[in-house]
Amino acid sequence: MKNKHRKPIFLQPSEGRPYAMGSISALFKADGEETGGNYSISEWWLEPYSKGPGAHSHNEDDIFFVIEGVVHFLIDDLWKEAQKGSFVLVPGGITHDFENRGDTRAGILNFSVPGSFESNMPKIVSWFEEHPPGNTKNS
Repeated sequence: MKNKHRKPIFLQPSEGRPYAMGSISALFKADGEETGGNYSISEWWLEPYSKGPGAHSHNEDDIFFVIEGVVHFLIDDLWKEAQKGSFVLVPGGITHDFENRGDTRAGILNFSVPGSFESNMPKIVSWFEEHPPGNTKNS
């Protein structure tokens, strides 16, 4: 059965809604409005030696797929290395973080379930303006 209220989305590489946060950037491909509130999809890019957002938790499940480089993920109190092609599922309520400890750019595809995560991005961008991402080499 067709969903007459939702429209297909077709984006070329590098297309979407960008958010710059210093050495971290996000590119939203689809969010709650486009997905009926079911999920949001975004790319997150970390320049070399970039710390992430810091340990945090939220109600949504976070699903990550490493699309470039190597990303380190904190899940609860354990850091794990995730190479390109790795899959990570962090259920809602679990403390997590991510960072790029390497000397090449790293990217992750993120699915947030349920959707509408993008509505948080203005606050997140403002937070990063006041608290720029740290450098993993100085840790």
